[in-house]
Amino acid sequence: MSRSLVTVILHYGSPALAGRLADQLVASGPDLPVRVLDNAAPVPFAGAWRRLPHNLYWAGALAWAAETLRAEGFSHLLFLNNDLRFTSPPPHLSRLWQRLARVERLRGAVGLYAPAVEQSPYHPQMVAAPGSACREVEIMDGVALLVALEALERIGGVDVADNPYGYGVDLWLSLRMRAAGLLLCVDQEVRVRHRHHTTARAQDGFLARAAAAEESYMTARLGPDWRARVDALKQARTDIPSLGGAR
Repeated sequence: MSRSLVTVILHYGSPALAGRLADQLVASGPDLPVRVLDNAAPVPFAGAWRRLPHNLYWAGALAWAAETLRAEGFSHLLFLNNDLRFTSPPPHLSRLWQRLARVERLRGAVGLYAPAVEQSPYHPQMVAAPGSACREVEIMDGVALLVALEALERIGGVDVADNPYGYGVDLWLSLRMRAAGLLLCVDQEVRVRHRHHTTARAQDGFLARAAAAEESYMTARLGPDWRARVDALKQARTDIPSLGGAR
């Protein structure tokens, strides 16, 4: 299968959020496909690629999109939260895509790739580091994941059956990719700003339910000390100063 990238923005909440991000990506060019997936939102997204029959939450929607787009013939999926804004110079998608190819030529197969975030209260390993081109990490946050779909299929897909809300699923997915010998990389020259929990905070009781599901999910997989293990993994990172002139 030839390499091909599709970007999916997950819509739930205000259509203006997904619309603003889609417009930014389309305007930045060149012509790489950008689709909005309507996750059965109370306010539908006009012109959505698909509207799901019921809310699959983040992880369920990722699993659905990955399977659907793999069947369409795409090799990679960039799955974006709607509350993002790219802050580095355009073109955003082609630049990220080209730099991923360069990283793989220099460093090896990448399972998950992501733009760096300007700031994060939860994931220091995902924050942009001045003077670095790329960062190899041991665990990844899922707000803007570029997923190698063949690799995802090889490790058994998104492990989501017992955690519909998705918190912790991104962490476990990245650990499974690393266990399969694949790299996890954060691009330091393509950056986004993320407004944490924009939609989740608007849903009464959602954050509490999601936190309880995460606790059960991660304890079952990593043990009762999973938070300490995850925190240690966030500190394990290798900054790569140059990609040999790739921009």
